[in-house]
Amino acid sequence: MAANFVAYLAIFTFTAAFSSALASDPDLLQDVCVALPPSSGGVKVNGFACKDDANVTAADFFFDGLAKPGLINNSVGSIVTAANVEKVPGLNTLGASLSRIDYAPGGLNPPHTHPRATEIVFVLDGELDVGFITTANKLVSKTINKGDIFVFPGGLVHFQKNNGDKAAAVIAAFNSQLPGTQSIPAALFTATPPVPDEVLTKAFQLGTKEIDKIKSKLAPKK
Repeated sequence: MAANFVAYLAIFTFTAAFSSALASDPDLLQDVCVALPPSSGGVKVNGFACKDDANVTAADFFFDGLAKPGLINNSVGSIVTAANVEKVPGLNTLGASLSRIDYAPGGLNPPHTHPRATEIVFVLDGELDVGFITTANKLVSKTINKGDIFVFPGGLVHFQKNNGDKAAAVIAAFNSQLPGTQSIPAALFTATPPVPDEVLTKAFQLGTKEIDKIKSKLAPKK
């Protein structure tokens, strides 16, 4: 019985470690690996090359950009301020990052995915209707308020909508230094080169004129 238990414990430990490795960024192999900017050249790696330890400073681990609301100046009524490895180079290889999302009254963070991370949001202010869609096309949704948290499983399409008459804000945490964001509307209708019209018309059962109208509304402002 004891031998079976030890074997089971070993298998469980290995499985948990393996699952963890697949679910987040690779573990750090040194004390710190402050990211060098891509403009520094050198060999490309999965992530960022490390700055020389002698040049590491406290500034590499500091960012004050989440302290104030972001300026919302778009048609959807929300703005994301990221604190990822591109803003905080000390996050390189640590497998974590934050964002602040601000919503105007009626504002929407449109349906999107994070291909490299699970997201958990903490409501700073306001009330939001949030949800994600499973691969079985089931909508899991809830209204969340100040002090609440909600989890969006990695890779699944999700959204947040401020249906209140006051501004709202959340802090979002990710288990990746650079979770990536792919907006579903933007990916389909503003890609470069563009997704062929015959793909979009058939997928959405719309005519070419309707597809062109959607593209014109989503096109980046020049």
